[in-house]
Amino acid sequence: SLVLAVLMAWLFGEVARWLLRGRARLGRSAAIVISMLGMAAGLLLVGAVLPEAPLWGPLSIAAALGLSVAGIAGYAAIAAHFQRPQRSTLAELVRAGESARVEFKSTARVNLHTGKRDDRMELVVAKTVCAFLNAEGGTLVIGVDDFGKPLGLDADFATLKAPDADRFELWLRDHLTTSLGQNAAALVEVDFAALPGTDDGDGALACRVTSRPSPRPVYLRPGRNASPELWVRTGNSTRQLGVDEATEYVMHRWPLNLGSTVAAQFRAAVRFSEEH
Repeated sequence: SLVLAVLMAWLFGEVARWLLRGRARLGRSAAIVISMLGMAAGLLLVGAVLPEAPLWGPLSIAAALGLSVAGIAGYAAIAAHFQRPQRSTLAELVRAGESARVEFKSTARVNLHTGKRDDRMELVVAKTVCAFLNAEGGTLVIGVDDFGKPLGLDADFATLKAPDADRFELWLRDHLTTSLGQNAAALVEVDFAALPGTDDGDGALACRVTSRPSPRPVYLRPGRNASPELWVRTGNSTRQLGVDEATEYVMHRWPLNLGSTVAAQFRAAVRFSEEH
């Protein structure tokens, strides 16, 4: 019986690891222990509710498997919340340059060629954040040119009633809520830091917009009467998917069956912490 219990725990642990697609940082021995605890809890639950149910009947096995998977998923979620590695400072991020998960924007509201506020610049920010949310997550740095030179946020601040970081963050969150939806905007973190290296020697303030992977598709609404758009991150570029491509992408990334949906939720919770 002990050998059979260990084999079942190993099997349930492998099933749970497969459902989480390896996103849970969990060794096989730990998975077996958690699976055995889940099996015991499942069998006790079935025995308490249905005393006449056979020990290795379908209902008992289903309960044991379910609680084993839930135990490993819970462990992964807790580990992702409490064991996040220290992320890079904004200065380190800028020195590393643009990548598949890092994008630089000189401004968020002002067109540097005209010196005036431009709705197209605001839309570009929303597109970039949307693409990160629909991919593996990422960071948008505002106030830095494409080569990593700090430009600061003075131009954007000048378009606000109160030219400071608090009002800028308030505008940015309102903008993302309007264009991407409240649930998507809640996945975004905003912070500010001064970057050295300006011509006059003073620090230039930059804004870091960090997007976690979304557990569901995020659509951009570019205008009141415009159709929703799906943007994704491909390499170090942001691009819009057509209807056919968007449908295939959504079906592949966020499948509709229950097991895959639960796995997608936990992958989104764990995926970002592994890289940041």
